[in-house]
Amino acid sequence: MLYSGLHLEPLLATAYALLLVAIAAGLEWMGRHSHQRAHRYHTAGFRFHKHADHWECPTGARLERAEIDNELRVIRYRAPAHTCNGCAIKARCTDSDSGREIAISLDPWLKSALGHFHRGMSLALLVLAGLIVLIELIRHDHGTERWMLSTALLAIALLSLHVARDLRRPAEL
Repeated sequence: MLYSGLHLEPLLATAYALLLVAIAAGLEWMGRHSHQRAHRYHTAGFRFHKHADHWECPTGARLERAEIDNELRVIRYRAPAHTCNGCAIKARCTDSDSGREIAISLDPWLKSALGHFHRGMSLALLVLAGLIVLIELIRHDHGTERWMLSTALLAIALLSLHVARDLRRPAEL
């Protein structure tokens, strides 16, 4: 027993559960950040003109929409081969003789395989945190511990539902 009837075990269990929640949030952030960073690297130096639906390379050449691959869920933009093959910076841009290509995913990060993995890991950590708190709530169902554990369990449950809902949400086109 610690202070005014509060046991150490529920306090430590709650702290551990909150640590698991923080790790789950960190996984989400790292996954999203890595995805955005990879996209920026893949399109570095290129500008997208949304109104005209094309990319512009650093030398001013246009990459027009070439195809929409519904199976792989990407839109491919390509520059003409003759433009890229005669370009002074081709070696820094592409090794393809058929022109530079940029493939943009139709699905948001969360619908990618990596997004599903990170979201699944986060959800598993949240479920584990909820189980730890629930077990402690069953073991210490009185006084201050009940309030503290119930509040933590409610917060974890709401966060888990939010994460699970986003995991199930279909891709938006």
